[in-house]
This record gives sequence, C-alpha cells and structure tokens, in this order.
Amino acid sequence: MSRGIMLMGVLLGALLVSTTSHARDTTHMLSIEDALNTPDARARLDSNIQFIFGDTPHGEITAEYGPAVTNKKTNAFNKSDVEACEWVMLSALLSLQDRVREEGGNAVVNIESFYDRRPMSSTSEYECHAGAIMAGVVLRGDVVTLADE
Repeated sequence: MSRGIMLMGVLLGALLVSTTSHARDTTHMLSIEDALNTPDARARLDSNIQFIFGDTPHGEITAEYGPAVTNKKTNAFNKSDVEACEWVMLSALLSLQDRVREEGGNAVVNIESFYDRRPMSSTSEYECHAGAIMAGVVLRGDVVTLADE
C-alpha cells in the first residue's frame, strides 16, 4: 500500500473519531403556535383536548389526574432542525393526548419543556435539541378535566 493512501486512511479515521466524539446537540427555542399549526398536527391532534402551556389562564379544574412527562426522540437525518423538532413536538403532544384519553380528562395544563430535567416554562416557545441524527423534546404538564365554559 502506498504511503499516501495509508496517510489518507489515518486522517479519515481521525476525522471520524473527532466528529463522533463531538456530536452536535443544538438547543432550539421554537414557536409552540407553529408546531401546533403544521398540517400533521392539525390532522392528528384532537380538537377536544386542550394543550395549555406555561401560565396561560384556563378554566376551572374539576378533576386532576396527576403529572405527565413525555420524552420523545425522532430521526433527524435528512431533515432541517425545525422540521425534526416540529415532528418530535407532535409526537410528544400525541403522547400527552393519549394520557388525557386514558384518564378521561380533556386538557393538559402548565405544560413546560423539561429537557435534562431542567424546567423551561413559556406560553410561546418549547425547547428542542437537535443533532446530526436525532432530535428530542421533553414535555411535562398536569392532566386535568376543565369545566365547560
């Protein structure tokens, strides 16, 4: 084997080790409204279930079913960070929706991002972490029944 080809193999190996040991983990603060208004979200989220973020005012709570935490990841390969984050946000909301249905409630209130167990409460943004191959969203909130208004 020629010395040049051997050197190229060593350099490529070093590059591979370098890039895998420093995997990308980009934090994004993205619009809740944009995520809720994607065509997939509009088609798959139940309009009878309310998702209330942060300290947004809501109706009277008539029943409480406890906290819910969802930790979702998705394949981010060949997607923009925003596309991957909106997809995984939908997955997290669908998980909360399933919990509401199981309990017989109609809402999740006080929803906040909870990535790495760090609460981030907002009425307008959620936290998503995106890398070269995965994106993740962690949400936490309280499953309840709200009085009809």
